[in-house]
Amino acid sequence: MATLTAADIPAHVDVCVYAATPAGCTAALAVAREGRSVLIIEPSRWVGGILGAGIKPLQDCPNPSSIGGLARETNLHGGKLPAATRAYFLERLSQARIPVLYEHRLAAVSKDGSRIVSVRCEHAPPDAWGVPPAEALPGPGRVVTASCFIDASYEGDLMARAGVSFAIGREGSDRYHEQYAGVGKPTNVTPIDPFIAPGDPGSGLLWQVESDHGKPQGAADDYTQAYNFRFYVTSDPARRVPFTPPADYDPARFELVGRFVAHLVAHGQDQAISGIFPGWLNDGEYNYQRHSLVSIAPLGLSRRYQDGGYAERSAIWRAHIDWMRGIHHFLTTDERVPPIRRAAIAALGLDRTHHPDTDGWPHQLYVRIARRLVGRYVLTEADVMNRTTVDDAVGLGQYGVDTYPVRRIAINDTSTGRMVVATEGNMFIGGNAGTGTPYGIPYRALTPETAQCSNLLVPVCCSASYIAYAASRMEPVFQVLGESAGVAASQAVAQGVAVQEVSLPALRSRLVEVGQVLAAPVKLHGKPSDR
Repeated sequence: MATLTAADIPAHVDVCVYAATPAGCTAALAVAREGRSVLIIEPSRWVGGILGAGIKPLQDCPNPSSIGGLARETNLHGGKLPAATRAYFLERLSQARIPVLYEHRLAAVSKDGSRIVSVRCEHAPPDAWGVPPAEALPGPGRVVTASCFIDASYEGDLMARAGVSFAIGREGSDRYHEQYAGVGKPTNVTPIDPFIAPGDPGSGLLWQVESDHGKPQGAADDYTQAYNFRFYVTSDPARRVPFTPPADYDPARFELVGRFVAHLVAHGQDQAISGIFPGWLNDGEYNYQRHSLVSIAPLGLSRRYQDGGYAERSAIWRAHIDWMRGIHHFLTTDERVPPIRRAAIAALGLDRTHHPDTDGWPHQLYVRIARRLVGRYVLTEADVMNRTTVDDAVGLGQYGVDTYPVRRIAINDTSTGRMVVATEGNMFIGGNAGTGTPYGIPYRALTPETAQCSNLLVPVCCSASYIAYAASRMEPVFQVLGESAGVAASQAVAQGVAVQEVSLPALRSRLVEVGQVLAAPVKLHGKPSDR
């Protein structure tokens, strides 16, 4: 599907969807099926979000019977590899004649009272590796008007610019009475010296090690779990794109990696070096190895990304690429790495076949969590653990509480009195089957307070605590909520009412008609798996 020209942009649509993530594509398909006009605005050149960039549609589905509608169709037919998933979404959008405005991102929102009237988008093409630019191209951009809007982005940009309430970071355990909320216990505690000059605090901390902020367990802070790429590597010369070091590469900046490697080798664990790079082999693609002190993500940057401006987010995206490039080069050149490990890592390059447009780099950074709507209902740990009942469910969640580390910190080892390095924030409760019983996600969690915005639905950055979002942030769930949002938006337009005033019986009845699963009496069974 080609990028639209100015002449191709509809003057007005019933529903405007921001971001062609799986949820955004599904929302748009639902709107079109309901007989309403729809347009998708997508900041990149690609559709499919993280499903089109590495994650498999079935990876987050411990029991497919708990999802339905278009999400089930994607999971059954979307393809196992990223290119196939992108092609699937493109074909479905083309069949439904849904226009996609690529390479445009939100610049401004115009409102009339509580209603969004239009959005102005700036032309901001990503670079050759898919990194969004710090600055947009000059020019007026494009204005899109619509009767209803759906924010399906991972960052919640439309939601935020519309002036609705949102949260970032971690709530304390007292905010929603959540056992697992807030600052956690240190993990991956490793007896290596955190200081530039070993034993000398005055020399400063190693790069990528932070001071502990000192907040107690369960306290709130503004950190959020790590991002990374889900990427493919190969040693096949016909498909391999060599890794190159960043222009400002300095081996001293990777001293933490060197000390960790030396620790592993000294303890006969040199096979664990692969956990640093390329990480953990998930389902053909590599993911962050959460059980390693160091892996493919620069910890702490997600904290600034979640509510950052475009320039800051561009720099953070680039920093994730450069961290991986730097680690790869360090592990292939530092003598502390055993020769056999150096050679094995040196042989690996990005596999161009999965992302031919971007030299093998995935076009989507895995933004696990950013802003979260604070809507008419806030999903919490009590919902995830099946301690509540809702009567307006428009989809089901089915995963356990899954958070990756948020910080890498220097802490005092009380058993030895020495400073060591650890991570914090890693949590995996319930595995991919959660409690074994799906929980309902209420329509109220997709809608802001009416006075704040009356024609906006938020299926991805939905209203949830940090803990509950960690269980609901799975792509099949986002797709389910996207379809429900698309049907709700269509009904709001047809009825001429605010999204908060849509008839719930009519909405839920229509969702059941199109195959959505709104209740699941059977228990789920799944194997624990990192995500």
